[in-house]
Amino acid sequence: MGTAISLDIADPLPPERLERLADQVFTWMREVDQRFSTYRDDSEVRRLDRGDLRAEDASAGLRHVLDRCAALWRETGGYFDAHAGGHLDPSGYVKGWAVQVASDRLARLGAANHCLNAGGDVRVRGVAEPGRPWRVGIRHPWDPRHTCLIVTGTDLAVATSGVYERGHHVLDPHPGEPATGLRSVTVAGPDLGDADAYATAALAMGVPGLDWVSRLPGYECAVVTDDGELYRSPGLPT
Repeated sequence: MGTAISLDIADPLPPERLERLADQVFTWMREVDQRFSTYRDDSEVRRLDRGDLRAEDASAGLRHVLDRCAALWRETGGYFDAHAGGHLDPSGYVKGWAVQVASDRLARLGAANHCLNAGGDVRVRGVAEPGRPWRVGIRHPWDPRHTCLIVTGTDLAVATSGVYERGHHVLDPHPGEPATGLRSVTVAGPDLGDADAYATAALAMGVPGLDWVSRLPGYECAVVTDDGELYRSPGLPT
C-alpha cells in the first residue's frame, strides 16, 4: 500500500508465538495489498474497475469493502466517494479496515496488548506496559519532526488524513476539484476503517468538515486548518 507498517506486541508471550502472530499480521497486510492495490494490474480492484471481474465474483473481502464504501458515501453526503477520481479507489477505507481486521485477530489469538500502525492509521489495545496506556503522536502538519497532539488510550482507533505530504490531493467530489481549507483531520474512535473514511470525508468538505466531524457519534476529532488553527473535540483523550 506504499506505506510503512509497524507492529508492537506488548504481551509477555514466548518469542516463537510472537513471531507467528507477527507473521500472520504481515501476511494479511500483503494479501490486502495484492487484492486492493490500485497500482497492481492484477489486483481485484483494478480488474473490477476494468470490467474484467464482476462484483458478484469478487472475494468476500472486496464485496464487504464495496458495500461499506457505498454506505459511507451515503453517510457523508457523497464526500467519501471511492470513485471520486474517475476510477475505483477504496483506499480511503481499505487501509484502516485492514489494520482493524488484523488487530481484531490479534486480540482473539491472545495478544490483548498491541499497537499496529500503517502509515499513521493506528489501532491500539490494552497497554504499552503495566500501568501505561499507548501514546499515539499526531504529526505536526508543517514540521514532520514534531507532533501537535498526543492521543492516549487502551482501546482506540486513530486515523489522520492530511495534505502535508502530497498537497491538496483529496478531491471534493461535488465540483471534482481539490478540497482546501483544512490541513489535517484526525478521527479517533472504535473502528479504524470508519475513522479513516470519516477523516478523508471531512478533509474533502473543507472548512465545513470541521463542524461535521465534530458531531460524529462515538468519535472524537482534532482538526488543523490551512491557516494554522487547531481545534479538537472535548472528549479526545490527549
